[in-house]
Amino acid sequence: MGMEMKLQFKLSQQLVMTPQLVQAIRLLQLSRLELVDEVRKELDGNPVLADDATDPKAREGAEQRSASVASNEERLESMERGDRATDMNARADEKKAKEVDWEQFLENRQLQQSLPSHRGGFEEMPPIEQNLTKPSNLHDHLEWQLQMSDFVENERNFAELVLGNLDEKGYLDLNGGEGVNGEKIPNLTIEDLALEAGLDPEDAPDVLAMIQRFDPVGVAARDLSECLRVQGEVLGFDAVEMAIIRDHLHNVERRNFPAIAKALKVPLEEVYEAVQEIQKLESVPARNFAEIDEKTIAITPDVYVIKDADVFVVTDNDKGLQRLYINENLAQRMLKDPKAKEFISEKLRSAQWLIRAIEQRRRTIIKVTECIVEKQKEFLEKGVGYLKPMILRDVAETVGMHESTISRVTSNKYVHTPQGLFELKYFFNSSIHRVDDEDIASESVKQAIKKIIIAEDKSNPYSDQAIVKILEDTDGIKIARRTVAKYREMLNILSSSKRKKMF
Repeated sequence: MGMEMKLQFKLSQQLVMTPQLVQAIRLLQLSRLELVDEVRKELDGNPVLADDATDPKAREGAEQRSASVASNEERLESMERGDRATDMNARADEKKAKEVDWEQFLENRQLQQSLPSHRGGFEEMPPIEQNLTKPSNLHDHLEWQLQMSDFVENERNFAELVLGNLDEKGYLDLNGGEGVNGEKIPNLTIEDLALEAGLDPEDAPDVLAMIQRFDPVGVAARDLSECLRVQGEVLGFDAVEMAIIRDHLHNVERRNFPAIAKALKVPLEEVYEAVQEIQKLESVPARNFAEIDEKTIAITPDVYVIKDADVFVVTDNDKGLQRLYINENLAQRMLKDPKAKEFISEKLRSAQWLIRAIEQRRRTIIKVTECIVEKQKEFLEKGVGYLKPMILRDVAETVGMHESTISRVTSNKYVHTPQGLFELKYFFNSSIHRVDDEDIASESVKQAIKKIIIAEDKSNPYSDQAIVKILEDTDGIKIARRTVAKYREMLNILSSSKRKKMF
C-alpha cells in the first residue's frame, strides 16, 4: 500500500474558551468573601490596578464609573480595530495591532474624572462586629486549667496529647481512621498516648480522670456513659443512678423504665426519679465552647430586595467591595519607559478584563434576583408558607441563560428580603401535590411539619402517619409517611417515641 500526501480543506465550528470568558465564569461562582480575596490578590499582582483606598484620584458615583468604563471599552475596541486594519499586511507590525495607545487612553480618562471626595464621621468607623470580644474556645479553656494544675512534666505532656485528640463535642477521639492508601489504621489507647508522652501506662487512667474533672466536668470522656459517670461521681449520685448510667442507658433511650426497675430490683417510681436527675447532666461537654460562635456570625447580603410602594426593587450591595480603577499616574510614568511599555500594556489589558468581569457579575446577579422576585412575590408579601415551586430551568428560560450559569449565580449568594436573609438557592424547591389546589414548595411543607410538631402535646406526640393525616386534612397536602420522616430528619427533629415527655 503506497503512502501519499494530500492537502484538504475542512470547515468546522468549535467553542473556544477565551481567557476573559474563563475569568468571568470563575468570578461568577465566587462568594462575596472569595471575591474580596480575589480582588486583593489582583491588587497585589497588578501595579496599575487600584481601588478607592490606593488610587489618589478615585472617582465618586457608581454611574460615573460605569459610564466611564463603557466609553473606555468602546474607545479601546475602536483603537484595536483601527490598528488591525492599518497593519494587516505587515507581519513585522502585527505586534502593534495588539497594543493600545495607553498614553492617549489614560489622558482621556483624566478628563472624565471628578474631584475626590472625603467622607468623615461614622462611615469611617469600623463595623461593630470588629469590636466584639472573641469567645473562648474549649481548647484554650482547658489549656488555662492545665497551666494552673500541679502536673509534672510527663503528665503535662500526656494531658497535651489528650487535649489535642478532643473532637468537636469534647470527647476523646482515639479512632485510627484510614491511611493514605485506604488501609485501616488501628485505634489508639490512652496507654499509647502515655508511652508517647513518656508516662508510665499504669498512670494514664489516673491522669485522664483528673483531666475529666476539669471544667466542663466530663470532658475528654471516651463515650457518653463515661461522660455521665464522671459528672455523677462529682455530683454525688446514689447507687441506683450510677447503675443506670453504667448499664441501662439504652433502656433510658427507649423509655423502657420497667426493664430497668426489674433489673435493679427497685420500685418504678425510684427509676423515674433517677432518670430525671440523669437528664439534667450535660451530654456534650463542648456545647458552650464551640469553635465558631453562631451568635456572632454575620452574613453580608449580595443584594437587597426593598418594597417601594407596591413594587419590589432589587439593589446590589457594594459596601465592603473595592471599586477598581486604573492607576493613571503610575501607568503614564511607566509607559514612557520603552522597557516597561509591553509589561504595562499587558497589565492594563488585564485590569480592564477584571473590571469588566466584576461588572458583568454584578449585573447577572441582579438580573437573576429580579427574576426570582418576580416569581416569588407572594412569598415576599406573606411568608414561607406561600413559597412557590421553582427550578433552575424556570429562571434560565426567563433570563436567557444556561441552567449551569444560574446554578453558579445562586451558589453562596445571599439576598436580604422583607421576610429575612436567604441564600438564592433557597428559592429553588421541588413541588408537592395538593388535593384541590396548586402545588406547594417542599420547603413550605417542611415548615408546616415543624409547626405541627411544635404545637403537639409533648406527652403524646404525633406519629409520622398522624402528621400525614393532619397535612391532608388542614392544608390539602398529600405526601407519603416516608416523606414526612425524611423532612423531619432534615429538620433535625426526633421520632415521636424520642420526643415523648415522660415527666
